[in-house]
Amino acid sequence: MRGLHSLLPLVLVALFPVCAMAQTSSLIRLTDRDDLFGWEAVGRVDIGKDGFCTGVLIAPDQVLTAAHCVYDQHGAPVEAATLRFRAGLRDGVVIAERGVARYAAATGYDPRDGMSAENVRRDVALLELAEPIQSAVAAPFRLHGGGTSGQRVSVVSYGANRDKAPSWQRDCGLTWRHEGIMQFDCNVIFGSSGAPVFARDGTRARILSLISGGNWDTEDKVAYGMDLPSVVDDLKRRLRAAPSTITVNKGFRRVGVGSGRRASGAKFAKP
Repeated sequence: MRGLHSLLPLVLVALFPVCAMAQTSSLIRLTDRDDLFGWEAVGRVDIGKDGFCTGVLIAPDQVLTAAHCVYDQHGAPVEAATLRFRAGLRDGVVIAERGVARYAAATGYDPRDGMSAENVRRDVALLELAEPIQSAVAAPFRLHGGGTSGQRVSVVSYGANRDKAPSWQRDCGLTWRHEGIMQFDCNVIFGSSGAPVFARDGTRARILSLISGGNWDTEDKVAYGMDLPSVVDDLKRRLRAAPSTITVNKGFRRVGVGSGRRASGAKFAKP
């Protein structure tokens, strides 16, 4: 999350009723390889040398993250070659690491408009990797098309002061949903932009939403996300139709991970 952005306008604030937050579980740091089993497709999206967000594989060569992660502080799109996806990053070790060949941000997303209601609904970007990551190494997640108020969910994310390994909150809640926007009481922070919100569907989790922004600086955590299926379908169509004109170095590049890196992209608003 790249610094505080403009606050949610009154129209959006008015949409969110004050609601009692359900009891949520604490964060679990996924340090060991065994801890990470099943979550390998979640990774850190590094943005140049001084920022990061969270991303998740939905195909061997496609990563979902937040749209505002692919714009700089002036609202200009970043170069695809400056993006890097590091699947399952933990303490300097990765499951797989790839450059980004090109990307598309959702139609209607305006990086100059802060956390407007429409921006939250459209805060999705699809990254096309320079080379696919084999499903046997990191199995992509499918989307979940539902979501009802009171539903229990989980989140896997990176963030400020927890950028070296993913943190898993195994139980938090979808507290409210209205016209393509969801509200969660999950524990997220700067850097958690683009983090997948999972709902159970049979034996494996599916992606219900992505973290767009929220308020983490209070006892009652609030995070906002969006409905995904129609937005992601549109992004896939646009990438298929776009000419393949952008190339990047397909080799691995080691990037140092430390406290000097800046949690990036996330727009967290105070109430």
